[in-house]
Amino acid sequence: MNGDRGSARQNGPSGAGRPGQPGGRPGGMFGGGPMAGFGMPVQKAKNFRGTLLRLIGYFRPEAWLLVVVLAAAIISTLFNILGPKILAMATDKLAAGFIARFTNPSAKIDFDYIGHIMLILLGLYVLSSIFSYVQQYLMAGVAQRTVYRLRRQVDEKLARLPLRYYDTKTHGEIMSRAVNDMDNISNTLQQSLTQFITSLVTVVGVIVLMLTINWILTVVVLLTLPLSFGVTALIAKRSQRYFVSQQRALGELNGHVEEMFNGHPIVKAFGRERQSVAAFREMNDRLYDAGWRAQFVSGLIFPMLTSLGNVGYVAVVVVGSVLVTQGTIGIGEVVAFIQYARQFSQPITQLASIANTIQLTIASAERIFELLDEGEQLPEAADPVTIAAPRGAVRFDHVTFGYTAGEPLIRDMNIDVHPGQTIAIVGPTGAGKTTLVNLLMRFYELDGGHILVDDMDITALRRGDLRRMFGMVLQDTWLFNGTIRENIAYGREDASEAEIVQAAKASQADHFIRTLPENYATVLNQEATNLSQGQKQLLTIARAVLADPAVLILDEATSSVDTRTEVLIQAAMSDLMRGRTSFVIAHRLSTIRGADLILVMHHGTIVEQGTHEELLARGGFYAELYNSQFAAKTAEVDTLAREIFERQPVEAAPAGGVTTGPESPRAE
Repeated sequence: MNGDRGSARQNGPSGAGRPGQPGGRPGGMFGGGPMAGFGMPVQKAKNFRGTLLRLIGYFRPEAWLLVVVLAAAIISTLFNILGPKILAMATDKLAAGFIARFTNPSAKIDFDYIGHIMLILLGLYVLSSIFSYVQQYLMAGVAQRTVYRLRRQVDEKLARLPLRYYDTKTHGEIMSRAVNDMDNISNTLQQSLTQFITSLVTVVGVIVLMLTINWILTVVVLLTLPLSFGVTALIAKRSQRYFVSQQRALGELNGHVEEMFNGHPIVKAFGRERQSVAAFREMNDRLYDAGWRAQFVSGLIFPMLTSLGNVGYVAVVVVGSVLVTQGTIGIGEVVAFIQYARQFSQPITQLASIANTIQLTIASAERIFELLDEGEQLPEAADPVTIAAPRGAVRFDHVTFGYTAGEPLIRDMNIDVHPGQTIAIVGPTGAGKTTLVNLLMRFYELDGGHILVDDMDITALRRGDLRRMFGMVLQDTWLFNGTIRENIAYGREDASEAEIVQAAKASQADHFIRTLPENYATVLNQEATNLSQGQKQLLTIARAVLADPAVLILDEATSSVDTRTEVLIQAAMSDLMRGRTSFVIAHRLSTIRGADLILVMHHGTIVEQGTHEELLARGGFYAELYNSQFAAKTAEVDTLAREIFERQPVEAAPAGGVTTGPESPRAE
């Protein structure tokens, strides 16, 4: 659509990324395990607090459910961590019974009491599981509904953004915000948020229960905390460098693979397979090296924390044994304390991991909010008018426009097109031909002046009503994954089978469609690579024919078809354009000789206008363009060829060969 001005838009699949920015979702290094956030390169938000508060605002419709989720998480965790404390009572009773039997063989162990404790424990764990299920079930609904509202806002925002925004952003970047960043938020809300609550409650609850058992043992366990945090921070800091290298290498490899697959025929044609494979191996080796180092270093965290936990475990056993011999604490309480010491390290590790995940999530939310805060296209008219039976009269009244502020491309343009006229727009690349059509369709807003259709300012119409009056066939074909019938019918939803076939015949597409195995039911793949470029162009022309618009816009519509087919399409187009206003953008000037009016554009200005014969007679800019295509001077070509050959070095000819330097007879 923007071929005349060198659009900055870039195509790229959502899954592929640029070097250093692989398109895969961040957070996939460790899967979904407890190590999922350690050592990963975390993108920090510019305004963490503001973004967090704004994200929390999306939970307002779910406030009461969140309270229930929080309560269920707390109750479930408390029931779970109360187990060792209650189990200590049964352990003490069992130990007392065994000790009593040493002094009194007839003494009995109170199994009724122990069984009662076991039933209480069973009930606690069942209740803990039930509340955990309720928490997960409710949080899944809260998270999905919240993300649904956010995703819907993004989708509606993308529909309201002007084309100017898409010209400055790559497709991959937009898809990354709408898909990858949204997935980050969804996963965090559904998994990490509840895990964060559970881990926090577990840490606090375990510390409180340990203090109720014995403060000396609690201090022994807490002394291992600084060591755990220090080791975690040291290893995570070092592994982060390797993860950054891994992400960068992965991005380069993804980009290389995408380029090689997209340009596979070119690679084959120029024999660059060996170089391509060599480049892939080099990038793959770098990815392997960085990935191995990252995984190895980050994998040290668990063994180190386990070792520190074992040190704490040994310390608790030794100190606890001393306290038991002194009668300060019971055996059951020591056993319970050992269990709490085991439980204590895991939520600490999870909290450290979740902290990284939350930073990544807030960064993703900030990117989404930046999209939502982008300036939108001008709102529709408060009291829009409709044109019931458009005639196709178009007038540009002192139109001024530029893609960049202060750099106008079109200056004070005035055009008056009568209904039924065929207007050809010609000029060199970058002259503003396609821009003129974009303004007519109101893809961009004017900097000055007015465009009127049937004496009605286009800003007084709804954009949808305005664009339904136009049918467009662009130089770049666009077909979607579906049948040929569906792609043609995209021009009009209520079209019958007979009308679809008639449109295909008018565009010379019916013949090749009949040769396909499924005819009109043939399914096109995502890129429509199972059709030639010319066949795809014929289908887009059939789509425009079916739409039966009041104004027809053809932007290099026959640039991808052969000469014979072009003649046939021109004949069909002549029938289609009869009685309706048509704008034809063409580089091949032979295709627009019969136009009622030819507008010659240069640097955004109409420098000449008239019929083909009138413009040729003037001998101006149009005549130069025309002669450059059809009347090139042979002498100039010969001179250019001679200059090229004279610059070539003389090479020694092989045995029986012929030299190609300036002294060679062939060079002359």
